[in-house]
Amino acid sequence: MQFHEVRFPASLSFGSVGGPERLTDVVTLANGFEERNTPWKHSRRRYDAGVAMRSLDDIETLIAFFEARQGQMYGFRWKDWTDYKSGRAKAEPQFTDQILGAGDDVTAQVPLIKTYRSGEITYARPVTKPVAGSVRVGLGDEEVQEGVHYEVDTATGILHFVHPVNAGVRITAGFEFDVPVRFDIDRIHTSLASFQAGEVPNVPVVEVRV
Repeated sequence: MQFHEVRFPASLSFGSVGGPERLTDVVTLANGFEERNTPWKHSRRRYDAGVAMRSLDDIETLIAFFEARQGQMYGFRWKDWTDYKSGRAKAEPQFTDQILGAGDDVTAQVPLIKTYRSGEITYARPVTKPVAGSVRVGLGDEEVQEGVHYEVDTATGILHFVHPVNAGVRITAGFEFDVPVRFDIDRIHTSLASFQAGEVPNVPVVEVRV
C-alpha cells in the first residue's frame, strides 16, 4: 500500500466540505417495484480541501503537501472535523465508547471499529488510522494500560494484546482517528488573481481502502 503516515494539515482541513458516499445499483422492475444492491460493504468518504484555503500561505502549504505526495500516488491521513472521535463530538474519548467484541481465550488481536446506530440498525465502520496517544482500552469494566496490557498499531487500527483476552470478557475502546485518503487529482489550478477575487482551487480528496 502506497501510503504516507502523515496528516494533511488539520488547520487546512477545518472548514472543508465532504462526507460519506455509497454505491447502490437500482433496478426498476416491469411491475414498478425496485431491486437495490450494493457492491460496497463500507461507505467511502470524499472531501474538498480547496474550500478551506484562506490565505496565500495556505496555498503554499497545500502545494508543498501535494508535491510531497506526488499527486494521487501516495495516500495520507485526513482529519474529518465532523467525525473523528469514538464517542460524542464534544466529549473526550472514554474507554467505554465502543464495544469491539468479547474475548475467546484465543484471540489476541482485535481491530478498532466505530458503530453507527439508527433505531435497531447498526453499521460497524473499520477504524484503520487511530491517532497515536488517543486510544483507551477496557476489559470488562476496567481500563487497561497501553504498553503493559496491549499495543496499538496506528497504521492498521489493530490492538495487540499481550495475552489472549479471557472468554466472555467484553473488549471496549475509545479513540480519535483519521481517514486514509489520497488526492483525487494530479494537478492543482490556482493563481494570485483568482485568489484575490475570492476564488479557491478545487482540491478533491477521496478515501482509500487500507
